[in-house]
Formats: sequence, structure tokens, C-alpha cells
Amino acid sequence: MKRLLLFLASLIGFWPSVAQQLVRYDLTVTDTVVNYTGKERTAIAINGQLPATLYFTEGDTAEIHVHNKMHHETSIHWHGLILPNEQDGVPYLTTTPVKGMSTHIFRFPIVQSGTYWYHSHTMLQEQLGMYGAFIISKREADPMREYTMLLSDWSDENPHQIERSLHNATDWYAIKKGAAQSYWEAGKAHHLGTKFGNEFKRMMAMDVSDVYYERVLLNGLPAQKGSFATGEKVRLRIINGSSSTYFWLKFAGGKMSVVANDGADVVPVEVDRMIVGVSETYDVVVTIPDSGKYEFLATSEDRTKSASLWLGEGKEVPAGAMPRLKYFEGMKMMNDMMTVGGKMEDMGMNMSLQQMDMNTVMYPEIVDSSEPVVTLNYGMLKSPTETTLPDVPTRELKFELTGNMNRYVWSIDNKTVSETDKILIRKGENVRIVIYNNSMMRHPMHLHGHFFRTLNGQGAYSPMKTVLDILPMETDTIEFHASEEYGDWYFHCHILYHMMSGMGRIFSYEGSPTNPDLGNPKKALRKVYQDDRRFYSGAEISLESNGSDGELWTANTRWSLQTEWRLGFNQTTGYESESHIGRYFGRNQFFMPYAGWDVRSRSAEGTEKNIFGIRNTKDDRSVLCFGLEYTLPWFVKTDLRVDQIGNFRIQFAREDIPVSSRIRLWGMWNTDLEYSVGARYILTKYFSLSTHYDSDMKWGGGLSLTY
Repeated sequence: MKRLLLFLASLIGFWPSVAQQLVRYDLTVTDTVVNYTGKERTAIAINGQLPATLYFTEGDTAEIHVHNKMHHETSIHWHGLILPNEQDGVPYLTTTPVKGMSTHIFRFPIVQSGTYWYHSHTMLQEQLGMYGAFIISKREADPMREYTMLLSDWSDENPHQIERSLHNATDWYAIKKGAAQSYWEAGKAHHLGTKFGNEFKRMMAMDVSDVYYERVLLNGLPAQKGSFATGEKVRLRIINGSSSTYFWLKFAGGKMSVVANDGADVVPVEVDRMIVGVSETYDVVVTIPDSGKYEFLATSEDRTKSASLWLGEGKEVPAGAMPRLKYFEGMKMMNDMMTVGGKMEDMGMNMSLQQMDMNTVMYPEIVDSSEPVVTLNYGMLKSPTETTLPDVPTRELKFELTGNMNRYVWSIDNKTVSETDKILIRKGENVRIVIYNNSMMRHPMHLHGHFFRTLNGQGAYSPMKTVLDILPMETDTIEFHASEEYGDWYFHCHILYHMMSGMGRIFSYEGSPTNPDLGNPKKALRKVYQDDRRFYSGAEISLESNGSDGELWTANTRWSLQTEWRLGFNQTTGYESESHIGRYFGRNQFFMPYAGWDVRSRSAEGTEKNIFGIRNTKDDRSVLCFGLEYTLPWFVKTDLRVDQIGNFRIQFAREDIPVSSRIRLWGMWNTDLEYSVGARYILTKYFSLSTHYDSDMKWGGGLSLTY
């Protein structure tokens, strides 16, 4: 084991020695109340803090007592640390969860140095404040002063509601950001054709982030001050501990020198700005200029919120707010690269390692300026020591990052964690992974318990990392030595809501012993798989002057159960209800076969015929039905069905046509000669003013609930 640790340390430039001392922390986890926006909200605190920082020196032994004073279970994953598998902290996969009102003791050697962090791996607790910094100093103290910056995002909304809303394709977050891309905004920006092309290819509006956050925080606050002298060099340990926010970093006092990434040293490289992926860490050195207090600014990728660290003394020198994104330019670019079938093509550009950021077309500070700006990319990182892996057999894997933004399903090779087997690897071999991102979102992919080489053209000095941020349409290659003794190790996207949706895999060492702490291994694994198998419910219910229309549904990654109704005030308008259970197929889930039933009754004079010349049963029907639903270009939902008595119906419908940021139109027509058109004006996330005309129920207006 000692030889193994020495080998691993040599790869990443660290040198462990016999343990200096036992360093104990007691972490008391409690429910708490915070107020970041003028509203009190529930959060999770560690020792009464958001966040709590732990300090160690390489060679120490960590003993961390986690006292869970909540009534529900929790967990802690030590992000980026090399440690025994059972200490890794993924509940039911590597480590038993910390049950409510209980204590769990973690104990492991510190075999590295650098900037790391820790966070809960239980459901969505990370979004509520269950995280902190984990700083490991080198044995030989660095005289340079330092400051730890843990960046995070905060929403007043319950994270479970955020997750549910994302799976139900809400556009409320875009409205809150002022980033709605309706036909009205497209027209004002002279991009109507771009918007039509976007919807023709069945793509939702362009965005760079999923969630609207009320605040982004730096060490739990919107702003901080660091007292440093003029001319002093300061090492900033920067941790992106957010749930789903990337951060742009820039310093009003000049260039930043990047000296470490994900805890591993790199050859210093000077840049004007950089973006930090979710869960990445960077160490940068800045010099405090003469006379003044200079802003080190962290801005969310969508440029709606920022947090500041002020360095120095005297008059404030701001870094300058980042301009708003040109969303329609980004939409035009995506249209060029997306096929009608929903597959992305890089047009032969062979992008990799952030060296060709296609989002640049949206950055006004780049496209509208001739001033040179040096932006960090992975190709600029170089290890100060050789990182070549041992000369042993190499296993190569190819992963395609896949996603469905419309239904918020995130996967690898179109399969979630629960839909695949563990990937068996052998101790002592090398594992190379070629990753292609065939989605419209960035994905920060994190490997537990291992450092990997990022093959970036630096040869034997390729940098060591634990997280790789992969841009849309990029192909990147990483490799690691299977140096652990045993166990299951998680590999997943670190955007919290993508991970919970299923974007990940489990690497498992062959012949690993069963972890007795987890109990029945099959039951434990089922607990892990539950994350991406969950169902999310939603509803649209209107109460209008001509009756009530509504729909309830619940769906998960593959299955959907839905019921809809129309209720009139008398027998003339009557009632009708349809219910379906179906399964989605295909990478983009445009296709869903289903089975269900249809019940309706209303008074009608005479006999009507449908478009096929057959007696129409739309006024009196109680049947089982079978059908196929397919989403056509422009999001037109086509429904072909036949019922138990042989009646055939074709229906076309389009929901949520974005006329303006808050006005939505919709319409429906079918071969039973039923039709309806409607509109709603969005007041809040859940309520809208609505009106519609129905061929049976006529005009009506009122209020709609969208949940």
C-alpha cells in the first residue's frame, strides 16, 4: 500500500511521508434558517456555518466525526481526495449514510496537498449549504499569504421544486433572468429567421445555465474583503462549490497567474480571465497594485449575478460588470450545428479542451472589441513534473454525453446510471476514456478517488485533474492508472441536477470484497439507482368562464402517465377525459407509443361524421385506445390512435408558442373535427391569466395554474 501511495504521489507532484499527527474535526450538521434575500429560508449548516473550512497538512491523518443532528440522513464526499474506498462518502455505493441523530467517523491518511472541498452526496443537500473547503498545506510552508474563496449559488426556492420544474420544461427561470427568447425578442434583435429555424429543429431556447439563482456567494456572503498590503502577492484558493453555476473570474488589478488546478500544481500561466467549471478548483496568484482596493470578480456564466473579493486598501477599483450575452447569436450557431433529427455535428472542427469555445459568439466583450484578451483553456495547463502512466496494458472506453433538454434527461450513450452495469476495471491497468459531448450544455465530469491525465498536447507533462469541463461538441481524452486496491468509484457530471438525472457511470475493481457496512449489496445498489428512476409530477389546470380544462402527469426518464379533462357547466358542454401511459424511445425522445382510455359525454343534436366519413363518437364514448405520439418540427405533437371499436383519430397540437417573454399561444385540431386555440399571460411561476376558444365549450377566460 505504501508503494502504491508513493507512486500515485509522484504522478501528481506530491510526496507523502509518515503521518505527522492526527487532526480531528467534529462536524455538527443541523437544519438552520438563512436570509440572503430578505426572506427566511431553510438551509443546512455545518458547525453553524455556510460554508465550514477544514485545514490539514500533507502527512496528517484526518479523523472527522460527523454528528448528524437532523432527522433525515446525510453524507459527505471528500472531493478530489485519494483515500480508501469506504471513506469516499457516496451513500449506499461506498459508504453507509449518516442516519438522522447519529454520528459517523471518517478516518483516512492525507497523502496529498492542495485545494479541495467536501459536500453532501445525498439527494439535493448540496444546494442547501452542505459543503465546505478542504485545504491541505504542503509539508514545507509557503511564505506567500493566501485566501480561500469558496463560490456557491443560492436559490430561495426549494431545490426539489427546482428539480421538478426542470423536468417539466419550465421557462420561468429564463423570464426571471431576462433571457427569454420569444418571437418578439427575436424580431427586435433581427433574428426571426433564427428563431423559426431553432423551433423547426425542435430545440428549446438558447441558454448557458438551467437555474435562476437569487444570489451567488463567496464564503457564504455576496462580498468579502481581504486585507493585504500594496505590492503583496496573494495565493487565492478558488473552489467552485456551486450546484450548477460556472463562474467567470477576472481581477481589476491585472493578470492572474494560474499555479494549480484541482489540487495539482501546474506551470504558472498568466491570463486575463478564466472560467471555473462546477466543482473545479484553481489556485491563482495575484499582485496587489499600488494604492487602491481592487476587485476580484466572480460572475455567473449567465451574467445575472456576481460576488466580489476586494484586495488592498484605499479607493475601490471595480473589475467591471460583464455585459449581457447575445443569446440569438448563440441560437444561430446552434442551428447551424444541429440536424433536424436532433444530432449535433461539429462541422469538422474537431474541438477539444475548451480551445474553441463556440459560446464566444455570445460574448460582447470579445466580438465587439478588438482588444486582445487571454482566456485560460485546458491546452495551456502543464504539469511541472512528468505524469506518464506506467507501461502496462491500457483499456480504452468511448463515452458520448447525451441529453434531452426538453424533458431534462441527461445520460451517457443514451443510458442513465441505473440502465447500465458497472464498468469492471482491473487493478494495475491503465484506463483511457475518449469523451464526446453531443449535447448543448457543458458537463464537468468528475472521477472519484483518482487523478487522471488530461491529454492536451503537453506530452509527458500533461496536467493531472479530477474534473474535466467538456464544452458542447468537444472530444476530450483522459487516462488514469487503476491504482486503487478495490471498490466502486463514481464518474459523473457534477452539475447537481444532471447527476441526479443519471449522467454517470460506476467503475468497479474486479474481485472487490463486499463492503459489510452497506448490508445487502443488491439493496444498497438499488438505493443508488433510485436517483435517476424517480418520477416528477406536474399539472396545468384552468378555471375559466366556460368550464375547466386540465392535465395532470407524472413521468421519469422513460415512462409517462398522463390524464387530461374538459368539464363544462351543463350537459350541453358535458365532460371528457383521456388518460395515457406511454414509454419514450429514441435519443431525443420524440417518439412515444401509449395505451389508455377515453371517456366523454355531452348532449348533441343529430349525427356528426369525422374527417374519414365515419360516425363521430366524440359526444358519447367510453373506449380503450392505443396510439403513437411523435414530436414534429416546431414542436408540433402528432398523435395517431385507434380505439377498441376501430375508430381512428389523428391529432395535431402545439403548446407554449412564445409570442413574448410572458405571452404564450397554443392550439389543437384533430380528425374528429375538434379544435381549440388559446393564450395565457404569465403572472408568476405558477399562475397565468388565460383565455381560449373550444369547438365544444366555446369562448372562456379566467385563471390557470401551472405546477
